[in-house]
Amino acid sequence: MPKAPAAADPRSAILEAAENLFSQRGFGAVSLREIAREAKVNVGSVTYHFHDKSGILEAIYTRHTRPMNARRLELIGEAKRIEDPDERLTAILRAYLLPAFSSSDDLAGGGARFTRMRAILSAEGNPQAREIIARSFDKTTRAFIDAIAECLPGANRNDIVWRSQFLLGALYYTLINPQRIDRLSDGAVDGSDQEEAIRQIVASAFASLRALARPEACSAPQLAQTEQQ
Repeated sequence: MPKAPAAADPRSAILEAAENLFSQRGFGAVSLREIAREAKVNVGSVTYHFHDKSGILEAIYTRHTRPMNARRLELIGEAKRIEDPDERLTAILRAYLLPAFSSSDDLAGGGARFTRMRAILSAEGNPQAREIIARSFDKTTRAFIDAIAECLPGANRNDIVWRSQFLLGALYYTLINPQRIDRLSDGAVDGSDQEEAIRQIVASAFASLRALARPEACSAPQLAQTEQQ
C-alpha cells in the first residue's frame, strides 16, 4: 500500500504564504490570520514558530539575504585587490549586482517575488519592516559604499550614498519589470537578458559615480576596457 505524502513543513509553508502576501499587499495590510489561512495552518502554529508578524518577516529576510550578502562581500573583497581604480570600481559594481541577478530564480538568495516584496515594503515605510531591512542590508551596503569611496579620491561620501541609492532603484526595477524593456524597445531588446542588464546598470552607475572624483586625482576612465573583461 503506497504511503501517504508527507505533510508540508509548517514553518516553510508559513514563510511561503507570508512572502506571497507581503509581495502583493505589503506588510501592514496582511494579518496573521490571513497568513495562517494561506499556509493552511492554524494561527497558533504561526505564533509558535515566529511569535508575531515581525518574526515572520525577519525569517523571510534572513533566508534570502544571508547568502546574497555573503556572496556580495566575497566579490567585493576580490574586487578591492584590483590596482587600477576604474577597473576596481567596475568590479565592485558588478560584485553588488551579480548576486541579486544570479539568485533571481533561487529561493534562498532572491527571486522576483522577494525583490517585489522589498520594493513594496521600502515604499510602505512601516517602522518594524524598516528596522528589519536595515539589519539585513546596512552592513553590506556600508562595505559597498566604502569600497566605492576608495576608488574615488576627493569624492563626497554623501554623494556616493545618494548615487548608490539610485543604483538600488535601478536594480529593483530591472528585476521586477524586465518586460518593460521589451515593450519600449518594440522587441529589439530582451529585458530578461541578465548579463546585458548588468552591463547597462554598471555602465550607468560607473559614469554617475566616476564623475564625483577629482579629475586630477584619477587616471582616465577605462570603462570600455573593463567591460570587455
